Amino acid sequence: MGLKRVFKRREYKYLLSAADYLNIRKLLMGYMTEDQYGLTTILSLYFDTPQFDFVNQSIQKTTYKSKFRIRSYGQPLPDQPVFLEIKKKIQGVVYKRRLQIPYFKLAATLATHTANLDQQPLVANERQIKNEIAWLFNRYQIEPKVLIANDRVALFTTEDPDFRVTFDFNLRFRDHDLSLANGGDGQRLKTNFETIMEVKATGAYPIWFTNIVTNLHLVKGQFSKYGYVYQHYLRQMGAKNVTATV
Repeated sequence: MGLKRVFKRREYKYLLSAADYLNIRKLLMGYMTEDQYGLTTILSLYFDTPQFDFVNQSIQKTTYKSKFRIRSYGQPLPDQPVFLEIKKKIQGVVYKRRLQIPYFKLAATLATHTANLDQQPLVANERQIKNEIAWLFNRYQIEPKVLIANDRVALFTTEDPDFRVTFDFNLRFRDHDLSLANGGDGQRLKTNFETIMEVKATGAYPIWFTNIVTNLHLVKGQFSKYGYVYQHYLRQMGAKNVTATV
């Protein structure tokens, strides 16, 4: 299967205690399988305007939200892929568009606002995503603000490839030394939960999953990693504009 560049789905979060995580993980293993990557460290470099317009829009809980980030699965080596992602949420539906490039091309891609990618073959939807990213840079003068890391386990079911459940642990961040190549070290987030369970689905939950969630008395919550870091850390520290090498 080739790279999936465009996603349209709903994403629901549950903020779990350690006990809740152990209980639901045990029950899900009767229906779902851990993906081939196992426990993976995810690095997400979030960009914003000089005035932090994107994150403030998210905090205000508007019906339309957007963000741009660069994501790496693990600490990238020069030839390994990183993903340039535009993520929008419109009336509860998440639209994600992403472009994959090797890490060694990232600095030039950002410096030229993706113009350097014109020198390599792109399929039609890749060209469109590239143009959207270039528009963000030129319209809003976005710049890197914070790197957020977490460890993740993802589960899937062969019955429905669009239904996935992920668990994120050990959230941390740094607003300096924003190079993805320097890994996921950072200040640990202090939250009143242990794990974020995120359910990604294009339609209704499977009945067995609904029964598990209901029997464990789990309720949907709201949590934005970038929004939380901004509200609880960056804003208090003066939200420095950091534009270090990525």
